[in-house]
Amino acid sequence: MMLTQPISRVIPKMAIPTIIAFLINSIYSLADTYFVSSLGTSATAAVSVNASLDQLIMMAGSLLAVGANSYIARLLGQENREKASRVLSAAFFLAVGLGAILMGFGITFMHSMVRFLGATPSCEKYAIDYATYVLFAAPFMAGNFVMNQCLRSEGSAVLSMVGMGFGGILNCILDPIFIFGLDMGVAGASLATAISKWVSFAILIFPYLTHRSLLRLSVRNFRPTWEIISSIISIGSSSMFRSGLAVVAGILLNNLAGSISDSVLAGIGVCTKVMMFPFGIILGFGNGFQPVAGYNWGAKQYDRVEESYRFSARVALIGSGLMALAACIFSDAIIVAFAGTDPQMRHIGQICMISQCIALPIHAWVAVVNMLCVGLGNSRGAFLLATARQGTCFLPLLYPMAFLLGAYGVATVQAAADLLSLALALPTIRKMKRKIAMARAECAGASL
Repeated sequence: MMLTQPISRVIPKMAIPTIIAFLINSIYSLADTYFVSSLGTSATAAVSVNASLDQLIMMAGSLLAVGANSYIARLLGQENREKASRVLSAAFFLAVGLGAILMGFGITFMHSMVRFLGATPSCEKYAIDYATYVLFAAPFMAGNFVMNQCLRSEGSAVLSMVGMGFGGILNCILDPIFIFGLDMGVAGASLATAISKWVSFAILIFPYLTHRSLLRLSVRNFRPTWEIISSIISIGSSSMFRSGLAVVAGILLNNLAGSISDSVLAGIGVCTKVMMFPFGIILGFGNGFQPVAGYNWGAKQYDRVEESYRFSARVALIGSGLMALAACIFSDAIIVAFAGTDPQMRHIGQICMISQCIALPIHAWVAVVNMLCVGLGNSRGAFLLATARQGTCFLPLLYPMAFLLGAYGVATVQAAADLLSLALALPTIRKMKRKIAMARAECAGASL
């Protein structure tokens, strides 16, 4: 499929299940916010604060998951299945170990952790309630990232979708039962999320345990040589730093927003959750494109690599433009669903949402360029673009915009960072096109 079917069919075939999984993941993240919002603005703010905890857990898994995905796709393109299985096993067990370390640290220093993440005195108790059960699921969440990415790298995007999607649907069912039916409040949303992650883990590991996957996950294959670890980390570090910078950016943003009011903190948090839908579609599409590019690069099918980029860039720009237009038109109605009677939360949430919609096509194209770098093993380019959105382009703008524009600056800083990331993506794509052209020329010369 990777080498013979038309690119316009292969990438959607890989991307659509991944997009569905990301959307369902976004739904159950938003479901927590929706149901908790009925408990008040402070409870909603607490869920927003704990988004940074999710990012911390993601950082533990993504360091190994993204690097393993890229490396496995290239190894499979070279028909080296045995080594690809060793890469999978190394990434999985190391990710679970990192998740366990994070769980132990978070439970031990719970109060200090939620305050550090940006909890205000009025929402600290809610933040602790939400963080507790999520931390118990941290090792499984980290393992999920690896299995999810590696199933896609071998072309099993549907299996990945089922694992992530079923957990998301379950979370939406359990939320009202635990929050209202069992009167657990915010802790109920946390427990529903944790159970969903545990169920997703069981579903994702099933094809590996029953040998229904192309690769083999086992303790016997856990032989993490320096060559394997360095190859994984060289690419995965870009995703880890992206997640790490997202944590830093989220903490700083939470603290600045919380210093203004819980309403500003909650409004920006709701916008962030809502925008996970278009971001999830963009990221899912990029994750469908990336293994196609990597597989064909490993197989030396350079024309298909370039064709896959051109197709993905066009679809990303057109699709993100349509999503941005729809989100802008219905922005007020969307935010109202979560803001209730809080006018400041509603106003700030809408401003935040519209500004991010304006920058959405740029974010989509930069994401495609980033995935091209990941697929082709360009660790420097992948790192540069992965850390731009909430790092090199975000952090220098945050405090000046907050100082000059107050709540409006805090609400629009992410959109400004997305616009600025274009300055880094343009020279990067020129270098990648030259790399593809040189590889094509060398291959043609060798055949002569």
